[in-house]
Amino acid sequence: MEENKDNVQEQTQTIEDQIVEVLRTVYDPEIPVNIYDLGLIYKIDFNSATGTLDVDMTLTAPGCPMADYIVEDVRQKLMGIHEVTEANVNIVFEPAWDETMMSEQAKADLGIL
Repeated sequence: MEENKDNVQEQTQTIEDQIVEVLRTVYDPEIPVNIYDLGLIYKIDFNSATGTLDVDMTLTAPGCPMADYIVEDVRQKLMGIHEVTEANVNIVFEPAWDETMMSEQAKADLGIL
């Protein structure tokens, strides 16, 4: 029984790694850093039983003119993961995004360090 639980956790971790890898291929068209390293992804919740993926993300600015494009790009790319049967991408603004949420690599790429 314990071994089966470990297999499910390992499979879920592998899928979550794939999700992060896919999110790193999505860029805000105005910033040359992917949305994951920018710190725009707040929550990744994958239900392995149903294949449903819920992602909460934010934008660098609430009035971002590219919001619809970015959200659809995220959704389409996540649907390319075999285990994902439904991808829900939710835009949230709490907490408000700021530069401290970026990875060290993103800060270096943007010359913020």
